[in-house]
Amino acid sequence: MSANEAGFNTRAVHAGQAFEPRTGAVVPPLHFSSTYAQDGIGGLRDGYEYGRGTNPTRDALQEQLAALEGGTHAYSFSSGLAAEDSLIRAVARPGDHIVLGNDAYGGTYRLINRVLGEWGIGNTPVDMSNLDAVAAAVAANKTRIVWVETPSNPMMKITDIEALAKVAHDAGALLVVDNTFASPYLQTPLALGADVVVHSTTKYIGGHSDVVGGAIVVKDAELAEKIGFVQFAVGAVSGPMDAFLTTRGLKTLGVRMDRHSENAQAVAEWLLERPEVEAVLYPGLPSHPGHELAAKQMKKFGGMISVQFKGGEAAARKVAESTQVFTLAESLGGIESLMNYPSEMTHASVKGTELAVPVNLIRLSCGIEDVEDLIADLEQAIGNITD
Repeated sequence: MSANEAGFNTRAVHAGQAFEPRTGAVVPPLHFSSTYAQDGIGGLRDGYEYGRGTNPTRDALQEQLAALEGGTHAYSFSSGLAAEDSLIRAVARPGDHIVLGNDAYGGTYRLINRVLGEWGIGNTPVDMSNLDAVAAAVAANKTRIVWVETPSNPMMKITDIEALAKVAHDAGALLVVDNTFASPYLQTPLALGADVVVHSTTKYIGGHSDVVGGAIVVKDAELAEKIGFVQFAVGAVSGPMDAFLTTRGLKTLGVRMDRHSENAQAVAEWLLERPEVEAVLYPGLPSHPGHELAAKQMKKFGGMISVQFKGGEAAARKVAESTQVFTLAESLGGIESLMNYPSEMTHASVKGTELAVPVNLIRLSCGIEDVEDLIADLEQAIGNITD
């Protein structure tokens, strides 16, 4: 059985990770070299020439990513936004249009609207759960890309990937799915009809809050060639150490996601009973409008929860600044639990737009700690609301 035919956790451990043949080292060596000796002019050894173009450690990570997302080609970048920028420049030109979810990561919207917008790329935010609205937005412009996060950040909306792929493809557009929140362990968008999967590998894939990175995974060879050319030409590649750390994190993704999901489910159910809480946004709750769809296209429901408080902005801020186990910080997906106030942190760039986040909302990234400690921490923090 090849690594690519095996189960998820077997692929995560073995894809791209053959032992080093000279010594038998089980962990492949970390290659720092920026350049490679040639056997005569143009005589490359296994295609290696210069570190911006190829690196064995990065190649191993890319093989691992492709195997886990069910793709044929993967590219590892210096950050998630570097991956997104290279993807858009590979497939879109001035005059083209992007239809994206009206609940998107603030950095993605900033890139598309403020950076690429000045390059002539238009955009229309739309509610991705309304397929008629998506189809209308796609038809109204020269749409090249339909871009969706599911679950979305931070409102935890669930989108039907298979149905959205049909809308995009009927219009000749590509469907790009940001799979960062779910990870390939919980959801494989390429199998549901998506053309491209993007990740901030900083999050669940790296998993330890110690490396920044991004990734693109595709099935189509022609599309892969375009992306690979831009990556090589622009140079936003992950460095060897970053690739090594990401590979190490990825090997335990399945084990971690099981625990993240279990903890988040328990925390969400506990929050649902709190009188101070206005709404709990977690797809694992039967009351969530996307629960049935999430159960269909995801293995489990993930480690991310958003919570809205009846006491408004003041209550949300009080909780965010009162936890002890949950750390108030940017990012998500690490083994430690993090607390985020999106309106002023991750999504500050969309304030005043239709993507603006409610000011009474906090976002929780549930780590792998003992869930009893997470709940106790939230209980004492919520108790501070009336203080």
